Amino acid sequence: MYKAQQRNKMYTNRRLDNVFRDAFPVPFDDKSKIVFFGDVHRGDDSLSDEFGRNRHIYDHAIDFYYQNGCTYVEVGDGDELLEQPRFKHIYTAHVTTFEILKKYHKAGRLYMLYGNHNLQLKNDKYVEGNLFFTEDDFSESPEDLFPNINVHEAIILKHRETGQEIFVVHGHQGDFINDQLWFLSFFMIRYFWRFMHILGVKYAASPSKSRTRRHKVEKNYNRWNTDHNIMLICGHTHRAKFPREGEPAYFNTGCCIHPRGMTCLELICGNISLVSWRTHTRKDGSLYVKRTVLQGPEPITTYLDPPEHISGRRRRRKKQQPAPCTIETEDIDE
Repeated sequence: MYKAQQRNKMYTNRRLDNVFRDAFPVPFDDKSKIVFFGDVHRGDDSLSDEFGRNRHIYDHAIDFYYQNGCTYVEVGDGDELLEQPRFKHIYTAHVTTFEILKKYHKAGRLYMLYGNHNLQLKNDKYVEGNLFFTEDDFSESPEDLFPNINVHEAIILKHRETGQEIFVVHGHQGDFINDQLWFLSFFMIRYFWRFMHILGVKYAASPSKSRTRRHKVEKNYNRWNTDHNIMLICGHTHRAKFPREGEPAYFNTGCCIHPRGMTCLELICGNISLVSWRTHTRKDGSLYVKRTVLQGPEPITTYLDPPEHISGRRRRRKKQQPAPCTIETEDIDE
């Protein structure tokens, strides 16, 4: 068992090293506004579509960020292509959502990564045949969706002035069942668990459903982060993460299919925050969508120093400087 765990750790390190080396570079600075959403899992609006219950929250959130000039980064598993093989059905089920994402792409503010649930997007021909164009339901003529989009395995944000890097990757790399045995996982979900899912049966091979597997994935990524001293943003586990003082700079977006709402990460003007979006009730019984900062904002320069257990000294929280830019901070009621 111990040897197997060591082999898995070594494989994860190699996989991440290779992905990091080939990651798509994206420059940013202290005026950049970037939001990271992971594990949206847009489905076909059937009973197995867990995104359906949060789609109005999600649409409101991404429109909020668009209006505030943010760049949208989807950290893998945006579309549930394991359970629903035809992207067209997902698009038809969530046209309003894709219309907002189209605006990001048209403005040059959209980056998409693939994960283990939409690994098909690794194939350029699949992307060209499904994401470049869609078909208008009325005229049955093709229209632009995300023309010429490139879907990446990972991106590396690099600060224009300080050179600080932030590695963004889905997080399934090195996860034995969802990486090396992906085809087995694909078969099980597509032809078996999809239907069991409707009955409420959880897929045990997913780290989001297993605390033990989730912790193993996180430990492996923390170790890679510790060895390289680079900020790391992932998804995959569905567990939002914002490091405490002295911990490795491993962040996780959480997911968009939580029963009580969703979480994301904001990188605004050089400060990073973990944010939740949920529905709340007014005294008159009406509902509204509320944005809540759970942790942060924390200057990313905090994570230029190695954590305490590496450097032998305590990583100090740097005093936060006034941001040169901002986003609308008040909550918008609907």
